[in-house]
Amino acid sequence: MWKYEKKLEYPINIKKKDLRMAKALLEQYGGSNGEFAASLRYLNQRYTMPDEKGYALLNDIGTEELAHVEMIATMVTQLIKGASVKELMDNGLTAQYVQHDHAIFPTDANGVPFTSAYFATTGDWLADLTEDMAAEQKARAVYEHLMDLTDDPDLLAPLSFLRQREVVHYERFKELRNYYLKKFNVKNI
Repeated sequence: MWKYEKKLEYPINIKKKDLRMAKALLEQYGGSNGEFAASLRYLNQRYTMPDEKGYALLNDIGTEELAHVEMIATMVTQLIKGASVKELMDNGLTAQYVQHDHAIFPTDANGVPFTSAYFATTGDWLADLTEDMAAEQKARAVYEHLMDLTDDPDLLAPLSFLRQREVVHYERFKELRNYYLKKFNVKNI
């Protein structure tokens, strides 16, 4: 299906502990507009695309989103490495510590656990691709908000990379949607 190269899609080497950013980054780990939700959305929607072109694109982007989950998990882990219980508590991560110690768990920045309700799959290629384009735009906006919260170049570089991948995914979904609109001669949208 794919070859796993045991390296991150983009290198991450965060040197400074920043629990406030770790908590904020959880939004892209287990939040409604995060990478985990995107991956599951696309990997489920691929089965109802009208042809192999759509199946392949959603499969490729869905698996890339899993690589982004891995990147976010790495960033959060590096940002909280060596944090004391007091530091976790002082930064709003008390419940995270109580339930998971220093391990991460798919929640949003508020600690709300991930739910499959975060991703949509309707069986209608037009509705699903429109949802996918919106999802990519929402994720791009979240990355921009995260970038506004830090001046750490070790964090800004991977966040910028991930933001740019959202733009690319949006464009690929738009191209596929337009291809299908033409292929199936759909009018009046």
